[in-house]
Amino acid sequence: MSTVRLLVFGPGYTAARLMAAVEAAGGSTATVTRATFGDAARTRSEIARATHILSSIPPGEADPVLVAYGADLAAGGKWLGYLSSTGVYGDTGGGWVDESAPLRGRRGGRLDADRAWGLLPNAHVFRLPGIYGPERSALERMAAGATRVFFPGQVFSRVHVDDLIAGVIAAFEGPPGAYNLSDDLPAPQAEVLAYAAELLGIDAGPAVSPDAVDLSPASRAFYAENRRVANGKAKRLLGWRPRYADYRLGLRALKASTSPTSTSTPPATASSDQR
Repeated sequence: MSTVRLLVFGPGYTAARLMAAVEAAGGSTATVTRATFGDAARTRSEIARATHILSSIPPGEADPVLVAYGADLAAGGKWLGYLSSTGVYGDTGGGWVDESAPLRGRRGGRLDADRAWGLLPNAHVFRLPGIYGPERSALERMAAGATRVFFPGQVFSRVHVDDLIAGVIAAFEGPPGAYNLSDDLPAPQAEVLAYAAELLGIDAGPAVSPDAVDLSPASRAFYAENRRVANGKAKRLLGWRPRYADYRLGLRALKASTSPTSTSTPPATASSDQR
């Protein structure tokens, strides 16, 4: 890791923790933020110096990183990574989905970005489900009084942020391609929130139907999809295994290491596109 110089476009929740892990292992990091993105000379200099480049910037109608610097990335011969979303698979009716599945998600910009990054030389596209971790989990949401919304038969996949980071680092030495990084136990959101309440020693409250609460259009669209995300490719090709193979292990570890007191938290219906 001492030879790694990681350049991150958009150091958000996940990418900032990845940078800390690289630095702790002896590597170095640099960033391109909103404030410096338009400084083309500086950014191209950082691209030239980097050994590994990762983007966690979500697309709009087009991917801003590829629009501005796609040619530089394609020509640079560097390790490339992109944090995408399992939302690119769309609704599978609760069925399992792996990286060979067609992309048919509801967000055209995300699908286009996923495909475009995948066409770059040496690119690793990480398709991520709901991300949770310190200060951003069902523990904080239940402590803040979240309502448990329940669709019969509906499940979601998720991944602990530290497992996600371990998967990205494992891919530093792995072949390019798309990888699902998720835990081994898709589960209903209401079930996860109930377990968080149990760990906190508070009443989980009743699980209610979506029609009983005022959900935003984005949240309703989130609940309109139902899929189980398979992670076998990352296990086979990267030698990766999630330390927190299910939400119970992850939440217990978070409860043991943190005291969730913040009320400034994501909603119970947080999108899997958050990075």
